[in-house]
Amino acid sequence: MKPLDITAVRAFVTAAELQSFTRAADALETTQSAISLRLGKLEAQLGRRLMERSPRHVRLSAEGQAFLEVARELLAAHDRAVAAWDVEARRLVVGISHELIGSELPSLLRRINAHDPGLRVEMRVGGSRDLMALYDQDELDAAWVLRPDDRRKRGKAVYSEPMAWVSAPGWRPVPGQPLPLATQGKACRIRNAATRALDEAGIAWEEVFVGRGAAMVGAAAAAGMAVAVLAPRTAPPGTMDAGEVLCLPPIPAQEVMLYSSLNDRRSREALRLMSLAFQQAR
Repeated sequence: MKPLDITAVRAFVTAAELQSFTRAADALETTQSAISLRLGKLEAQLGRRLMERSPRHVRLSAEGQAFLEVARELLAAHDRAVAAWDVEARRLVVGISHELIGSELPSLLRRINAHDPGLRVEMRVGGSRDLMALYDQDELDAAWVLRPDDRRKRGKAVYSEPMAWVSAPGWRPVPGQPLPLATQGKACRIRNAATRALDEAGIAWEEVFVGRGAAMVGAAAAAGMAVAVLAPRTAPPGTMDAGEVLCLPPIPAQEVMLYSSLNDRRSREALRLMSLAFQQAR
């Protein structure tokens, strides 16, 4: 058998992890047809069908599931071999919106370290507005933020982050009184999306807690003070998705943007892996 094409193996692993050819194409900065072609060539070379395809979804076959871990190991070994030539330590300063930080962070950092042990990462977590200010001041090499309302600099849309109404289990608002909300204040676009949805649904609301950061409003929800709108990945333990139970209107998903002017191979690959890790954790 000829050596496996590493780009085809990467296409397979990425499509398997994201469960979508479209998202895999975005992550690898190529086209959906290219992903499909690479996978077809890999399947032909192995003589195995690795994925079952449908118009809307892809899923691993039994043979694909068995091959996935081996394929990951092959990619990791390849990436380590390539990184071996980059012996010089590289510092990367990144900003990540607190709306996106969940339990996947240790896995993300572990993955980056395994890929490029010489990479020194400085991570700053904050609000999207604050991070964009730092990026504009050239204090960040890259920033993952919720799409700003008005940006002159062009970023790359990475994925859409779902949002949910979060409360303590069994929590109910007092009948006849406005719905208590925990928010990050009027400058928060998620807060504004939530209140707009409530207004359109004819549901009265009252801001009873204002805190800075998703962790703060999540804590207020967990304490039974109010309901909050959070990305499910950032919801604290001891909370639940209460949208259906409380008959609350859906909140539009928020588009996540990556801003970076870095163009060297080493940095771009690290940013690609981090974006991929965020998508997998949804």
